Amino acid sequence: MALVDLIMPKLGESIMEATILKWHKKPGDKIAQDETVLDIATDKVDSEVPSTAAGVLEEILFNENDVVPIGTVIARIRTGSEAAITSTPAPAAPAATLYEEAKVIEEVPYKPVAENTSSTSSSGARFYSPLVMNIAASEGISMSELEKIPGTGQDGRVSKKDILNYISNKQNGNITAAQQSAPAAVSPVQPKQEVAVASPSTPVTYSGNVEIIEMDRMRKLIAKHMVDSVATSPHVTSFVECDVTNMVMWREKVKKEFEKREGEKITYTPLFIEAVIKGIKKYPMLSSSVEGDKIIIKKDLNIGMATALPSGNLIVPVIKNADQLNLTGLTKQVNSLANAARNNKLKPDDTLGGTFTLTNVGTFGSIMGTPIINQPQVAIMAVGAIKKRPVVIETPQGDSIAIRHMMYISLSYDHRIVDGALGATFLNAVAKELENFDPNRSF
Repeated sequence: MALVDLIMPKLGESIMEATILKWHKKPGDKIAQDETVLDIATDKVDSEVPSTAAGVLEEILFNENDVVPIGTVIARIRTGSEAAITSTPAPAAPAATLYEEAKVIEEVPYKPVAENTSSTSSSGARFYSPLVMNIAASEGISMSELEKIPGTGQDGRVSKKDILNYISNKQNGNITAAQQSAPAAVSPVQPKQEVAVASPSTPVTYSGNVEIIEMDRMRKLIAKHMVDSVATSPHVTSFVECDVTNMVMWREKVKKEFEKREGEKITYTPLFIEAVIKGIKKYPMLSSSVEGDKIIIKKDLNIGMATALPSGNLIVPVIKNADQLNLTGLTKQVNSLANAARNNKLKPDDTLGGTFTLTNVGTFGSIMGTPIINQPQVAIMAVGAIKKRPVVIETPQGDSIAIRHMMYISLSYDHRIVDGALGATFLNAVAKELENFDPNRSF
């Protein structure tokens, strides 16, 4: 018999930790190899973690809702027919659950702040992360008291674990008076670093007939990302109307044959992505990001497509190297990612690396929208509902009125690097691609 460690798996290039959502097994349960042991979540997607060995779950090292770094041992499995249970689930740290959502503050996206890598010394102040500062402020821990907490992090820094252990010991009376000082206001060590400090919670009363709904984990993350994006990028939105009659008629003509030949239903989304790619090829600045005073132009065109989940939340799976795919390839990628999103089967890498995002607000009947940029990208395009309307068209014989399939498209862009002229020019280029759609093309 042997004990096999179950490790928190690597979930993507930029993902360093994950939250345990649910344990499907408890100590003493038999487990087959590759059988799902637990569900985990990152700020991108939820995933299942399978067992790496067959045996009996010997020990669970973390509880549900714990945030665990990648590569950490989260459970142990005893292999062999005579496996026995020797331990019980580890109790959660008393103060940990109070700050699971506050952890998000430590991720300060798109605004990197230079860190002071020196440890505590007589000539320099100790560096504290925004998360540690937030916990200290919430618990009334003064700066002088914070400086006395031993740090186990890099260069002796105080980690989340260190301060939570300190709080737990303090609540249990295990901290001596000499280790504490008079409470004082907590202020950031670095004057330019903005630290979000929660105000003391006070009871809030609501009048009338109301229903209070707690945000789920994904909704909280979406809310944070939206606020961060608006705070990061000065948003400007341009609009254009385009005649997509040729595209609509072509799709109606080929959709049955396409499905019969390729086994996939063709939607408008891959056709929109085709036009976007052609527009970016002409104006590559729309596929970029900003880092300080540098503009990083992304040559690999990875197109994100905003997808609504059954829960009402939103996720953006990414079609990697979309410019290398033909229409059939785009269609298969669009359908595969959309189905995976709706069935909670997306992999973490499926949502990483996007360079430009498309959202279809017309799916729910909106004729136009002003989407928020998906950071760290600099632009996002929205397509509205396609409506038949009488419009004036120009012919060799003169102007006439005809019923056409019309659609509004909008582009929200980061005005730090995309000026109105470039934004409008790109948007019109995409509109022209859609309007000049070849009704006789093959697929």
